[in-house]
Amino acid sequence: MKVAVFWLRRDLRLEDNTALNHALESGKPVLPIFIFDANILEELPENDARVSFIHRTLESIDQKLKEQGSSLLCLKGKPEEVWKKLLEEYDIATAYTNKDYEPYASKRDSAVKKLLKKKDIDLHFFKDQVIFEESEVVKDDGKPYTVYTPYKNKWLSHFNREEIKPRTSKGDFVQQTFNFPSLKELGFTSSDIEVKPYQLNQIDDYASTRNFPARDATSYLSPHLRFGTVSVRQIIAQLKKSDATFLSELIWREFFMQILFHFPHVVDSNFKPQYNGIEWRNNEAEFDKWCKGQTGYPMVDAGMRQLNQTGYMHNRVRMVVASFLCKHLLIDWRWGEAYFAEKLLDYELASNNGNWQWSAGTGCDAAPYFRVFNPTEQIKKFDPKMEYIKKWVPELNEFDYPQPMVEHKMARERAIEAYKKGLARNN
Repeated sequence: MKVAVFWLRRDLRLEDNTALNHALESGKPVLPIFIFDANILEELPENDARVSFIHRTLESIDQKLKEQGSSLLCLKGKPEEVWKKLLEEYDIATAYTNKDYEPYASKRDSAVKKLLKKKDIDLHFFKDQVIFEESEVVKDDGKPYTVYTPYKNKWLSHFNREEIKPRTSKGDFVQQTFNFPSLKELGFTSSDIEVKPYQLNQIDDYASTRNFPARDATSYLSPHLRFGTVSVRQIIAQLKKSDATFLSELIWREFFMQILFHFPHVVDSNFKPQYNGIEWRNNEAEFDKWCKGQTGYPMVDAGMRQLNQTGYMHNRVRMVVASFLCKHLLIDWRWGEAYFAEKLLDYELASNNGNWQWSAGTGCDAAPYFRVFNPTEQIKKFDPKMEYIKKWVPELNEFDYPQPMVEHKMARERAIEAYKKGLARNN
């Protein structure tokens, strides 16, 4: 029996899934698969919270499929090797998957596509995790935008609400059930850190409340968009005109994705090469204090402890802790980016890289290098009652809470001087 394979990756749902819809409409029984990619897993700790979340989500999908007499085939290994085994075990007519725009994913997908092509099998790719992909919102001359606001304006001018209506197709799945692997069988253990359900009921006041970390007024949507447990179309379809600020944040996500696609050097290099001359101090002991939330600056420490304990960090606080690392401590943004990549539940290469380079001043449309957040003033503006800080730094007023590890005025002047000298070296 010929089958159509549907390959889940960053789209962990059965509803409003573009590639799945096309697979179901193919007329062939659909075999849904997920590959626990050994190339990725081998770099993760055995209790990684994101692996636990993916596992639980896939288990839920498997249960839904079993209600239809089908199942999800979960496999572990290097994708190309896994596909070679699938070709031996199934008569595959065609394969469907949704696009992933990151550099590793592009390389992986190209290899699998080439493998299948040797067997005269087409691997069909579909746009699913974004409204507009890399070359759909560009300048009039076809070049990519590197400044957010004109990108956003063009994005909005192209946007048609009628074209994003969520839809779910009907069709037949392969009537075969598989044993769903345990986390232990995959080489992992369950994490105590959990992904929270997303909430859109608070976004009416998003524009006025989003900068105040104690209010818990954010959507918790980002991990769900990262892993595709909900479609971005479904989210945007629920937004009202008054939700423009929230929509703007979703557009930032697509802006950074197209930056990563068009300028892949940003993965490990400054977007703006004129900043390559900066001499970072990169003091490992100071970096360790930053990681542990022991800098003596309460908002920085609260943010890092929230991250370490929950996998989340409020966006306003992310800007403060990133600025502190790059400017106050003159530690390379790549160190901070790597730490966030290890800890964040919503880690996504494009956004993480884009936001770190924004904070460091080295990225596209970045904060100017001489803008140095004052962590103490940020408390006065955004956590004046110290509610957020006291939650994560309970020993704030005790003797054992550390003194500030660096004096703000000195650190600010040192950072500006280091940036000036770095820019002069490259001019």
